[in-house]
Amino acid sequence: MKRTLGVNTWVWTSPLNDQSLRELAQKAAGIGFGAIELPVESPGDWDAARAADVMAEYSLTPYVIGAMGPRRNLVAAPAAQVRATQDYLRECMRVATVLGASYVAGPFYAETGRTWRMSESDRGAVVRDLRESLKPLVDEAAEAGITLGIEPLNRYETSIINTVEQALDVLGPLLGPGLGIALDTYHLNIEEKRPNDAIRAAGGHIAHVQVCGNDRGAVGDDHTDWNNFLDALDEVGYGGALNLESFTGENDTIATAASIWRPLADSQDVLAQRSFDYLSRLQEEREMKVPVV
Repeated sequence: MKRTLGVNTWVWTSPLNDQSLRELAQKAAGIGFGAIELPVESPGDWDAARAADVMAEYSLTPYVIGAMGPRRNLVAAPAAQVRATQDYLRECMRVATVLGASYVAGPFYAETGRTWRMSESDRGAVVRDLRESLKPLVDEAAEAGITLGIEPLNRYETSIINTVEQALDVLGPLLGPGLGIALDTYHLNIEEKRPNDAIRAAGGHIAHVQVCGNDRGAVGDDHTDWNNFLDALDEVGYGGALNLESFTGENDTIATAASIWRPLADSQDVLAQRSFDYLSRLQEEREMKVPVV
């Protein structure tokens, strides 16, 4: 199965704005990408209606990415903070509607980097609270024809959902129209004993897939068995895009948030181009049934 390849604007900049959105859309299309992830870090950073025109101009399929920054929590937080986070996610869905995007993805449970130890009873309470906080959002997403993709993160970035097994357990009653699971190969590599088995376990609940090298660098320059990764996606029937997510170390805020302490490629353009070239070649070889060496 040949999938559209996409790229997140975080590869180059943060936060996104109207000018950089147009520049990066042109750059992404020039490399060959057919999709682009647009982060909503703060509502109003960029105009969704203008972005929709840019997407049409460069024939890019848009995906909306939520950023769970400080004080964005759906659990273990004051009621006002939970309501504000729900409103933020509603804004992400509004942006998606204007863009014509079908998916809004991110770790929609607590601010990224927030971790704490939980007893079994503590965790049970967190799960109940998360389901309660998510339920109206899932219903609204389904009504709008949007799917929220909730992403497991590695143990250093959250203590709530690290694995696909946990995602299925925590989100199980809500999975379906309006809610799925977003997978990121970086986190799969850290947390899953067998990442491809985790993909198979997620199965038809996979709403969104992000890719990068195991070090957050270029796809194909790493130890990941990408051929087997695509086999697993084929087996579960995932036909959506493969979206490159990495981060620039040139922005202090994003470099610190993503722990980018050294260059991951000769340049961010090289990182994006090498990832696109590798995945394009691999998909073409698979379509031609040529063994990958």
